[in-house]
Amino acid sequence: MGRGNENAVLIMATVVMFVAAVAAFIVAATLAPLLARWARRRNFLDVPNERSSHVIATPRIGGVALVTSVVVSLGLLQMLGAGVGREAGIVLAGALVIAGLGLADDFWTLSAIARLLVQSAVAATVVAMVGPLSFGWLATDSALASALTILWIVLLTNAYNFMDGIDGIAGVQALIAGTGWTIVALQAGSRDIAALSLPVAGASSGFLLHNWQPAKVFMGDAGSGFFGFLLAALPLLAPRGQISLLWCGVLLMWPFLFDTGFTVLRRASRFENILSAHRSHIYQRLVIAGCSHARVSLLYAGLATLGAAAAILVATRQPMGVLVSVVIISIGAGALWWYLMSRESPSARSSRRATI
Repeated sequence: MGRGNENAVLIMATVVMFVAAVAAFIVAATLAPLLARWARRRNFLDVPNERSSHVIATPRIGGVALVTSVVVSLGLLQMLGAGVGREAGIVLAGALVIAGLGLADDFWTLSAIARLLVQSAVAATVVAMVGPLSFGWLATDSALASALTILWIVLLTNAYNFMDGIDGIAGVQALIAGTGWTIVALQAGSRDIAALSLPVAGASSGFLLHNWQPAKVFMGDAGSGFFGFLLAALPLLAPRGQISLLWCGVLLMWPFLFDTGFTVLRRASRFENILSAHRSHIYQRLVIAGCSHARVSLLYAGLATLGAAAAILVATRQPMGVLVSVVIISIGAGALWWYLMSRESPSARSSRRATI
């Protein structure tokens, strides 16, 4: 096949994926309010408590709309002859199981240990069937590579869930990460990654119409678990030898990873139960300090955009791209911490040290 024909095929595939992403947007934007009304009639609501960042009981059924919209989008791709391959189907199946686990938790509140066990089992199954991440310094068929890959997937799945605590923040992260992954995937020549990530961007943008402050519906654990698992597992689909895509995955999710990692380490250093509910994430502290949900979500959207730009820089193999990306993220992390310190009064920080 000539170069011109290859370009034509790529352009056509991109157009088809864009159409499928628009379908995901429409389904999510339409289905989310319908499910919210259904949940209100049945009193299936997230009722505020002392650990909540919202003050009005709100339906937490939005994850069903998100999952449905992505599945519909991929079904449309299949009908148009641009469906994903076997390995991408396995990753999607794993994400769907995690979404079902999250929905069960939304309804019945499962124990943290039970969730971790199921998440680990699903991640291990996907890794066994698709293969582990390529770390470069490890043999890809080694047990350590598989263990580290499972750990990565489980950690990001839970980080996404932890960060879904204010209006819009998880939706904008999915929008930017999905868009960034699509660009990175097209640069790397992985149509399957693009076919999975672009519907994520489309679905989350449609959902944000109803999840922006003041949110009329939450995505719940079904949505956050689905997005977290799927975005964590996308690097598994990279063409063999594309080691940089793991770093791209980190860059695309760095605000959530940084906030969660910093908060967990801080709580562990104080001998607190890191699995118990709390309000000590950086984004939560910003809200407590007086920032609106919208402002904090836009702040994290800006940080995520920095990460997406850094990931694209790495994916295009720019000279010193990895080093530049590290500098970008370090500046972003420092700026986030400085902003938090500038918003929290000295008395508030002293109070938090005494009570948290």
